[in-house]
Amino acid sequence: MIAAESVREAAAGLRGVAVRTPLLHLPALGVYLKLESLQPVGAFKARGAFTAVRRLSEAARRPGVITYSSGNHGQAVAWAAARFGVRAVIVMPETAPAVKVDGVKRWGGEVVFAGRTSADRQTKAEAIAAGEGLAIVPPFNHLDVIAGQATVALEIVEDLPDVATVVVPVGGGGLISGVVAGLAAVESRARVWGVEPTGAPKLQRSLAAGRVERLERTASLADGLITLTVGDLPFGILQRHRDRVAGVALVDDDSLREAVRYLHRECRLDVEPSGAATTAAVRTGAVRPAGVTVLVVSGGNVDPKLFED
Repeated sequence: MIAAESVREAAAGLRGVAVRTPLLHLPALGVYLKLESLQPVGAFKARGAFTAVRRLSEAARRPGVITYSSGNHGQAVAWAAARFGVRAVIVMPETAPAVKVDGVKRWGGEVVFAGRTSADRQTKAEAIAAGEGLAIVPPFNHLDVIAGQATVALEIVEDLPDVATVVVPVGGGGLISGVVAGLAAVESRARVWGVEPTGAPKLQRSLAAGRVERLERTASLADGLITLTVGDLPFGILQRHRDRVAGVALVDDDSLREAVRYLHRECRLDVEPSGAATTAAVRTGAVRPAGVTVLVVSGGNVDPKLFED
């Protein structure tokens, strides 16, 4: 579903635009951290958003773009739109963290609030798009977005050809499916662990059921990981490459909070709970490193209050 050529083209398109993020060795945990928190918008979402906006035809892009997002994808779409000089409308939940709302506005995005769930946001965004002729750039259920996220895996394998395990936080599934597709594109034998909050185990349940499962409600400190469901496109990719998926681990809010503080204290890294989920999974033993292991630190847009004991 994601051709290797699409992933390589996405990587070429991101060159000089997104940051080629470094790997930080963490001997205390026996892992490397892939620091996507260093992207221009503070999250890996820059890769997929820019790729999707760039691949729009000029005619489709000219009126502007719109998305629905709890925060990081919204910032990324606003940033990408600014690079192309077009309007960006971001539909966000009423509960969106101030740091992420401010981030969208910093890149020139217009913020519209709608409800508390991803369904609320999507419905509002689709209505605005239809009424104003804007192109929708979904947060995860889009092949161009996934191709952009897949470039994370290309960089990991280039820097660590012997990588055996990659651990990825899971929201709607765009990042984990992209990483799996990227590893497949370069024929890496590495396997992937997903990490979800205990209050939002949508991928774990979907893989167990063999179909996309929709949760009635979700809750977690990791606001970027609490979608009610994974996308059908990401899930299809994971099913196609099921042998590459090692499993899905769950982490609770206490371990997320502790991981945020650990990374701040020990590594001088500002990481949001969603981005710290992979570290939490290793620190709690929910995931045990197997061979050369990379933890994707997906985002760094964090409320400084979380650093406080």
